[in-house]
Amino acid sequence: MSVSEGTSRVQGTGTRPKVVVTGGARGVVGHAGTRLLADLADKTGLSSGFVQALGLDRVRRSVHEPGRVAVDLAVLLADGGEAIADLAVLRQQPGLFGPVASDATAWRVLDGIDESALRRLRAARAAARELAWAQLAETRRPLPATTILGRVLPGFVLDIDATIVLSHSEKEAAAPTWKHTFGFHPLLCFLDATGEALAGLLRPGNAGSNTAADHVTVLDHALTQIPEQHRYGNPILIRSDSAGSSHAFLAHIRRLREHGLDTEFSVGVAIGEPVRAAVTAARVWIPALDGDGSLRDAAQVTELTDLIDPAVLAGFPSGTRLICRREVPHPGAQLSLFDQVNGMRHQVFATDTPHGSGLSIQFLEVRHRAHARVEDRIRCGKTTGFGRFPSRQFAINQAWLELALTGIDLLAWTRHLLLDGPIALAEPKKLRYRLLHVAAKISRTARTTTLRIAEGWPWTEHLIRAFHRLSELPEPVT
Repeated sequence: MSVSEGTSRVQGTGTRPKVVVTGGARGVVGHAGTRLLADLADKTGLSSGFVQALGLDRVRRSVHEPGRVAVDLAVLLADGGEAIADLAVLRQQPGLFGPVASDATAWRVLDGIDESALRRLRAARAAARELAWAQLAETRRPLPATTILGRVLPGFVLDIDATIVLSHSEKEAAAPTWKHTFGFHPLLCFLDATGEALAGLLRPGNAGSNTAADHVTVLDHALTQIPEQHRYGNPILIRSDSAGSSHAFLAHIRRLREHGLDTEFSVGVAIGEPVRAAVTAARVWIPALDGDGSLRDAAQVTELTDLIDPAVLAGFPSGTRLICRREVPHPGAQLSLFDQVNGMRHQVFATDTPHGSGLSIQFLEVRHRAHARVEDRIRCGKTTGFGRFPSRQFAINQAWLELALTGIDLLAWTRHLLLDGPIALAEPKKLRYRLLHVAAKISRTARTTTLRIAEGWPWTEHLIRAFHRLSELPEPVT
């Protein structure tokens, strides 16, 4: 066969062998590990839940159930796809992924997801999460918990934060952002211990950072994602930066106690004049700690509660405490004029964890500082769907965000339910590069389809064990 007939000869360099590239191979599939995500969606009841959520108003069945299309999109985003056109990777491998909808069908499904359908999708996600947690408890281990300074925090820690997602074209609700860019400003909530994406609200780029109503909406959506038997009777700590310190939002967190939820908060506080005066008046500073319990270099903490003007504290829920950390700023740190004058960087947070809890202010400060992990969740989330919104229509992009959160959950459940060792701690990019995107040979004998991963691939055993554990998970009750 000549080069003009579809064969390409590549000159070897160094120790690489010369290769001849041609097409026509049979029985070879790519992204073989991604089948794990699709099957996990079935095992947790997510697929059936989505089919029901998007099929309630359908008069007749179609070749591609809308709920199944939504699951395929979530799998695609978990796999690292960035656009609906990337469905072609799954569609062109029917022997591995079955029939996958066309791009046009996927667009129609997204266009049909209105607010009512979104609520049903969220309910389906919550039901799947409940089953995934039950499967974890039954087959492997207790639900992961947040650990601070070697101490396991009881209950759950929810981290709320917003991020900027750029838009490079005119899209509905895209607007100039406070960072002088253009795009959207979604608000998100993650479960710290597991990395699950509990809730997300797509907002215009000019949405306020500390809009209390948006924080209340996201928190309420996140709480409904926690199975009821876990939501009640367990402490729930809500963490946020200073955007979550609005009095209305904190009052909402406190009112949740009236509904049987054991909620507390730990939120950043803007350093205004009353706080600066209290910091200046503080005389007792004790060494701050790093996350491993060692002393934090050139850093101290103090409690400002008794030094703050009572009129300032009156706007917070009763029992609110203010704690400050100061430290020598690292190179490149953004400093206020107050910090520059004092030569130290100051950060203040508010919490309603009472003095009687037995937790030192050093511990509380490390606990609050761990909120920074949400930045890693968001960074990974932007590679799992919500780093780019595909449509000019806001409603479609909100549906896309919900499916991106679903993809993040599928990756989290894969790590906790199916993987062990360092690979179970891997970020999405590493999971894709080592497990999900692996090629394999597919063969069929009788009624059995077999995937044979290349001999010598270092992570083959991880993938084989993951599929084996998947097969042993208890089946959802239908």
